[in-house]
Amino acid sequence: MVGGVEAVVFGLLVFVVGILVIANAWGVIDAKMAASAAAREAARAYVKAPSADDAPVLAVRAGLDTLSALGRHDPGNSVALVSGTFVRCATVTFRVSVPVPLIALPWLGGQGHGFTATARHSEVVDPFRSGVPGDPADQGAANCG
Repeated sequence: MVGGVEAVVFGLLVFVVGILVIANAWGVIDAKMAASAAAREAARAYVKAPSADDAPVLAVRAGLDTLSALGRHDPGNSVALVSGTFVRCATVTFRVSVPVPLIALPWLGGQGHGFTATARHSEVVDPFRSGVPGDPADQGAANCG
């Protein structure tokens, strides 16, 4: 019995570490999917906003609300406009970053900073929508996209 007990303990240790690695890998994939959904919603909220003044606020709120709905309540979440402006045919790009803990344990939460999952999404401001700055004829609205 003395010769086999340490093998059982070592095997159990390898099993537990393996499960934690798999769980962390799934956490990274889940964070990437959440960031992608939040970036998509932020870009959509921006291009559908009623005015240029409201667009950035509505976009950031939509991105953070999406992360919150997906269970990502980390204060390190960020939603940012990377490029583009609120004019006809402009392509706007949003970047969402979600921190992923080094190890996530049930009932204890995430410990340490492991990775940052980042996603980007781009949308085109509708060329024929009313209330958007710019003249559709000047922008070549029929061909923008």
